[in-house]
Amino acid sequence: MIKRLRTQLATARREADAIKEEHKANQLALEASHKVIAGLMEICLSMSKKIEMMKAKNQKAKENHVVCHQKFQARIQEAEDSMKAQHLIIEALVEEKDGLLQTIQGLQEANGAPAPFDDEWEEEPEKQPKEEEIEEIPLGEGEIDDE
Repeated sequence: MIKRLRTQLATARREADAIKEEHKANQLALEASHKVIAGLMEICLSMSKKIEMMKAKNQKAKENHVVCHQKFQARIQEAEDSMKAQHLIIEALVEEKDGLLQTIQGLQEANGAPAPFDDEWEEEPEKQPKEEEIEEIPLGEGEIDDE
């Protein structure tokens, strides 16, 4: 009976030693796992900060784009308004020119002028100026006095 108890005790000790070794291995694996998790958490925090910075930059870029777009739209509207105003001025000047032409024609007819004034202008041909003749000096015959 003692022999059997000693055998059981020896078996129990071997099992306990095996469990202790397994427990140590699990403990080491758990500690390594905690270190890996801590490292991953640092990486995640760093990435989160970078993502937030990128989001802030992106938001700022969008805001700048909107402001720039609004400025361009304002410039375009200003140019369109200026063009409309210039068009109205041109129309008024054309109407005034037509009225003046009618007045001139009426005065010419009243004074017995030969031909009524028309809208077509005849341009006189430009006279080509005669090119001045340049005296040719043969090479080597002219002397330069440096004094």
